[in-house]
Amino acid sequence: MTLDVYLSVFTLILISLGINILALKTRLPYTVLLVVAGSLLVPLSKVDAFSFVTSFQLTPELLFFVFLPILIFESAYNMKLRNIKDNKLTISVLAIVGLLISTFCIGFVGHWGLQLLGLHIPLLVTLLFGAIISSTDPVAVLALFKECGVPHRLTLLFEGESLFNDGTAFAVFLVFLDIIIHGYDGFPTVLEGVFAFCTMILGGIVFGLCMGFLFSKLIEWVKGHDHLEITLTLLVAHFTFLLAELISQTWVVDGHKIHISAIIATLFSSLVMGNFGRYKMSFDVERYMDKFWSYFAFLANSLVFILMGLLFTSLFFSSNIPILPISTIILVVVASRAVSIYFSIGIVNLLKYEEHIPSTWQHLLSWGSLRGSLALIMVLLIPDDISLPDWPYEVSIKEFLIAITIGSIYFTLLIKAPTIGKLVQWLKIDQLLPHENLSYYKSKALIYRDLSNHIEALFSHGEISERQYEKLKSDYQRLYQKIREQYRNMPLDSSHVVENVLRIYTLGLQKNTLKKMFQSNEITERIYKRNLEILETQTEKVEQDQPKLKSINEYLITWVGALRNLLRRVLCLRANKEEAEELYLYYRTQTKLIDNVLHELSELEKSPLMEIFDDQRALQNVISIYKYLKAKAVEQMQHELSTNQALLDDLNERSAKALLQAAQNERLRELHENEIISSKLYVLLMNELNK
Repeated sequence: MTLDVYLSVFTLILISLGINILALKTRLPYTVLLVVAGSLLVPLSKVDAFSFVTSFQLTPELLFFVFLPILIFESAYNMKLRNIKDNKLTISVLAIVGLLISTFCIGFVGHWGLQLLGLHIPLLVTLLFGAIISSTDPVAVLALFKECGVPHRLTLLFEGESLFNDGTAFAVFLVFLDIIIHGYDGFPTVLEGVFAFCTMILGGIVFGLCMGFLFSKLIEWVKGHDHLEITLTLLVAHFTFLLAELISQTWVVDGHKIHISAIIATLFSSLVMGNFGRYKMSFDVERYMDKFWSYFAFLANSLVFILMGLLFTSLFFSSNIPILPISTIILVVVASRAVSIYFSIGIVNLLKYEEHIPSTWQHLLSWGSLRGSLALIMVLLIPDDISLPDWPYEVSIKEFLIAITIGSIYFTLLIKAPTIGKLVQWLKIDQLLPHENLSYYKSKALIYRDLSNHIEALFSHGEISERQYEKLKSDYQRLYQKIREQYRNMPLDSSHVVENVLRIYTLGLQKNTLKKMFQSNEITERIYKRNLEILETQTEKVEQDQPKLKSINEYLITWVGALRNLLRRVLCLRANKEEAEELYLYYRTQTKLIDNVLHELSELEKSPLMEIFDDQRALQNVISIYKYLKAKAVEQMQHELSTNQALLDDLNERSAKALLQAAQNERLRELHENEIISSKLYVLLMNELNK
């Protein structure tokens, strides 16, 4: 039996790889094909030779305690806190207000709609279903959004809502499930439900933050020991999840059992790891982590969705529920999602606290809401013997909820998912921005020109005949001239757009240089994060053609720093040594980044990139901007030095030592990789030289 289970697991992984290749060829959603493939495996398992295929079963425990923490961690780890902060109101309203609207709308309208069909389903049951089906699954949608070129902010809103409403939905689900099990006693039950909901959310946030910072600190302590760092990141998601569940089952205060949401706790611990803990890791580990967790999420999703297809086929047909009630419920779910989106975003747009969200985005958010693993987990966690006094049917409450949940999930995967790409095109959400449009044409021109030069090399080395050379040369020169003509005739301010493309390029150069400085310990984590935040903010502003930052100080001072500076001025106090050092290092880092950009811009005329940046006015404008920024950075740096003369020597010495140590370790790595020294010598020298 054990052998059958192992064989089933590896067979399913092999099948999922084949499905992935098919998805790439057909451009159909990967998760949809996995569910379909899983459904088709059921009849295959009836053949004796393939009976082992269904030996590995998708249980609620497996989904809840193994796969769910992996999926939450992978998504939250890659979300930038700055982007969440910039859209916190929209994400919060969608994840809490929108989900509650959807839950109650499905509950009440579904109850009324089923009564019209002659089905007397208790309101508590339809409300429980509303909590189950209102959480959205980002996996398939985000892959489609990326492929269709959906704007970054819209993708962020959808991913943020999907992540945060998982915890909200599960909390509401547990409240309604508890009411069904223990009964409804009027206002005290409502009060207890609200209290339980609030403790789950707030408790999950606090516990998740504590676990995230604890594991980040542990990683900092073991920095340099790659296996320990990777193991700690692997533990944080599951450890947080399991501990939160353990606390919820055992913690009683004043006779009240205190629940904290394991999903919310894992989400916040993962956010901390992605935005704080990653900077504590060794460079090699930090670079490896994205691929490591991406692979784990791919594996988990592949198994979850293919097993979902297997499970759905067996459960759906064993639940004797007519198609008409399921179709009615599906319509109610679709309508409720639309109501929750338009109402929630209407509130956000009315408040004008964040950037306006266009109606086309609202249409896509409304239709592009797929349901997946969490809905399945919740419905499977319902006890088999759950019942109500006024339940009049032979089919149990759990079987009824399974049937309508599976029907709703199938509808989103088989009908909604394949149409999302078409909807994106119809709503024109995927239209290129002006700088992207120009980059599209100019990049093609650059490639065609390079290929023409490559053809010359092929001919000179005798790899193609003269006839082939003439034909290929003519073809690519024609393509090159055609594409140049197209971008020259574009109806836009070419110089302004080229300037934006050039600024995005230079900001990318700065980010690369900044990362190298951090890796070599030339700058501190705090300086790195502050500079990176400024560069990423500038990039987003340029991409959206928004006004430039007024100065490089715009994001330097936080509200805490501003308050501290105000008190210092009032009390006539001087900045302490640490603060003076940080400011000096900040401006020195800015100066180095700008120097590197100015050097690259001066070399640009000799570079093939002049095919793209061929507008001299745009080039001079950008050079002028960076010369001005450098002058301001040097001025601020000199100001900090004038207030603390002993600062420079100490900082320069530390910086030089860090650079020399980084160069020493890099040379050691090169010697080892080129097999000039053995692994034994590499470890020996690394330990000796880094004492």
